[in-house]
Amino acid sequence: MPIIATDIKFYLSGGGANADVNASLGGAISSVEISSAVAHNLFDQVSDGETSLGDIEYRCIYVKNEHATLTLQASKAFIPTNTPSGDTSSDIGLGTSAINATEQTVADEDTAPATVTFSAPANQGAGLLIGDLAPGETKAIWVRRTINTAAAAYNSDGATVSVGGATAA
Repeated sequence: MPIIATDIKFYLSGGGANADVNASLGGAISSVEISSAVAHNLFDQVSDGETSLGDIEYRCIYVKNEHATLTLQASKAFIPTNTPSGDTSSDIGLGTSAINATEQTVADEDTAPATVTFSAPANQGAGLLIGDLAPGETKAIWVRRTINTAAAAYNSDGATVSVGGATAA
């Protein structure tokens, strides 16, 4: 049986049992799974100050292959659905740590992770190459949310992060 979408899970960072998305700023993988890697699940509600002045914030999540026996080959991270608001955007970047390693930690949500390059690939073909994820292996992914200056209010704004790949026949 091939790897299916429910075999690919997303977890917060921040160590151990961190359940606070605001503390998902790198470090060890948390045991807390996020229901889906949707940006509005990772970030707080945009404040009046953030809509007036603009803001850029960061979160670190981990993707994990939870299939019991199959490797997710040539896996890639991408954003199939970016924010519907014209005043916000989400981008992703691969963590600087190796597969199954602990990612760097940033001081706060306003601090960019060092040497992470961000982009917004819209499909798997253009996605960021993670490589092979064997059963139980993880890789850190950074999510950046940008709010433009003088942004208009928008309900339920968010983007979706996905990871896809192939399995051996």
